[in-house]
Amino acid sequence: MATVEKMPMLQEGYDTLVADLKRLKAERPQIVDAIEEARAHGDLSENAEYHAAKEQQGQNEATISDIEDKLSRAQIIDPLELSGDKVVFGATVTLLDDDDKPVKYQIVGQTEANAKTGRISYNSPLGRALIGRRVDDEVEVSVPAGDRYYVVSKVEFI
Repeated sequence: MATVEKMPMLQEGYDTLVADLKRLKAERPQIVDAIEEARAHGDLSENAEYHAAKEQQGQNEATISDIEDKLSRAQIIDPLELSGDKVVFGATVTLLDDDDKPVKYQIVGQTEANAKTGRISYNSPLGRALIGRRVDDEVEVSVPAGDRYYVVSKVEFI
């Protein structure tokens, strides 16, 4: 029997998924109404409104299934309950780049990642390179823009 891989995420990410699921389920009746209205227009083979509504329904149901799967595998991690000197999921890491300019990232789940807000996935190249590192460790990461070098200057659980 296959094992189900847990999906680590912060409470905030879990709450966002729950809200998205609720919104998508609320859209179901509207989509059904659109399908019924388009069906009333007659010949379905040339009815663009009907095909668009059916496609929207398919996308909506696929997204609902995907979110339900993620929620069923969710493992909520609270960074405030963590401690230590190693980079782990939920840790906020301050790095120094080649110019000794500080860059701060929090290691989060895939659904929560947004590099612009300083949140990177534990599965990203930088996230994988940071997991298990300690303060003063050097990190080399290959990204599409080329190789990057960092030094871990601080590990926090905030």
